[in-house]
Amino acid sequence: MVQRFGVYLAVCAAACLMIGCTAQDHKVIRIGAAGPMTGDQSKMGIDLRNGAELAVSEWNEKGGVLGKKIELLAGDDQADPKQAVSIANKFINQKAVAVVGHWNSSCSIPAAKYYNDANMVMISPATTNPQFTLQGFKNVFRVCGTDDQQGRVAAEFVLRSLKPKKVAVIHDKTAYGQGLADYFKKALGTGTEVVYYGGIVQRDPDYKAVLTAIKEKKPEAYFFGGVYPEAARLVRQSKELGLTVPMVTGDGVYDPTFINIAGKAAEGTYVTFGKDPSGLSTAKTFNERYRAKYGEPGPYSIYAYDAANIILTAIKETGTTEGTKAAEYIAKNTFKGAFGDISFDKNGDVTKAPYVVWEVKGGTFRQLP
Repeated sequence: MVQRFGVYLAVCAAACLMIGCTAQDHKVIRIGAAGPMTGDQSKMGIDLRNGAELAVSEWNEKGGVLGKKIELLAGDDQADPKQAVSIANKFINQKAVAVVGHWNSSCSIPAAKYYNDANMVMISPATTNPQFTLQGFKNVFRVCGTDDQQGRVAAEFVLRSLKPKKVAVIHDKTAYGQGLADYFKKALGTGTEVVYYGGIVQRDPDYKAVLTAIKEKKPEAYFFGGVYPEAARLVRQSKELGLTVPMVTGDGVYDPTFINIAGKAAEGTYVTFGKDPSGLSTAKTFNERYRAKYGEPGPYSIYAYDAANIILTAIKETGTTEGTKAAEYIAKNTFKGAFGDISFDKNGDVTKAPYVVWEVKGGTFRQLP
């Protein structure tokens, strides 16, 4: 009998080695957090990770979920689509059951297939390209709005408040940046002439050739679809060239780092982003806890926090880490988030995503009425 039991243990051990499991796998539930955590967009990825980590730590303080502690796995996709797929496969091999991420649309869109095929719930706190949730994957959600929504809000603001006859439109050739620029351009309609439309290369230090070409067209404003490192260089170099018309841009630029890099050149920039949540008691509590642990929250920290809480609530309420059941629960229920009530439509998009316009004024972002 002892001999047979020894053989049984040996077989079990061999099986665990073959499938990559360990004793620790049975004691924890793993959640991934993915975004750019190195490079010039690293602040966004770190903010995302911290928001998810705060949620996980709060659950663990209360005993975890399903009687197990939760372990957060951080994945640095470097804002690169290929690396994002690599991170997805890494999380899958590490037996993660869900992921909060990614930040960039160009990373989330290709990675979604891998998470869905592995039956993992994926909730992005920041991916705004509409295509992300239109790939037919039932396990994929986002807690932010979409580029068609914010592109329309930006265009309506330009037409209503700036009233230009001519505008220029620039993008960074990514799924997010070009998509947002195209939605803005479409929403402008025919009343305003787009005198320049073109792309720039991310991380290029010099955009003066493009800006000179734009200046020659004499636009009264220009729109940029992209993220804060490039936006900062654009506004600084445009001012150096004497192109003083305002930049209008999207949520990828809404971060104090943009102002820090651009300096005084950032003044007068208009940015679309969500409403200020500071008036909500739930957001106040989140901000206090986040500041105590990490310092000032980033724009997407609260979104990542809510995404992680939704995932863990679904696991708790369904009594399983099985992705399909968690996704079904998420799709059918409304969640009390730090950013307010959150529910999803049939595609996995939030039912409420009110974008507003913010202006850089006095070295900070101020929400316009």
